[in-house]
Amino acid sequence: MIRVATAADAAAITAIYNYYIKNTTVTFEETPLAPEDLANRIAAVSADYPWLVLEHGARILGYAYAWRFHTRSAYRFTVETTVYVASDAHRGGVGTELYGDLLERLRALKLHRALGVIALPNEASVALHEKLGFRKVGEFEEVGWKFDRWINVGYWERAL
Repeated sequence: MIRVATAADAAAITAIYNYYIKNTTVTFEETPLAPEDLANRIAAVSADYPWLVLEHGARILGYAYAWRFHTRSAYRFTVETTVYVASDAHRGGVGTELYGDLLERLRALKLHRALGVIALPNEASVALHEKLGFRKVGEFEEVGWKFDRWINVGYWERAL
């Protein structure tokens, strides 16, 4: 079941996200977060955009959300999007289902463009974005530093 996230989901979302912070370069955050941090983020994002969770039984298997791309008003119809799946729930369709639902909700909000920002290499995220109609439009070289190495970042976009 996909539903809107609430502050009560913060602990489960934190557990998913902290795995990526501690073990991967897909996020440039380097310090694990507390559930209160995620509860605050959920509240801030949800004021304007969808933050969704996919729940199976009593367990949250993933989450997806969108937020403002830039603060200047001309960007108001463009959002950055993201999806995270529990590390033991990959390849089960969770990411596709969540991201697809998010994109539909963004379209219903009359937004125009969705952007995916991907730390590279990340074959799984690239494949997911391209499966859902995103196309690569650019890449910045060596803009992130994590785990003692430089990381490139690619931008994918799609019309809503």
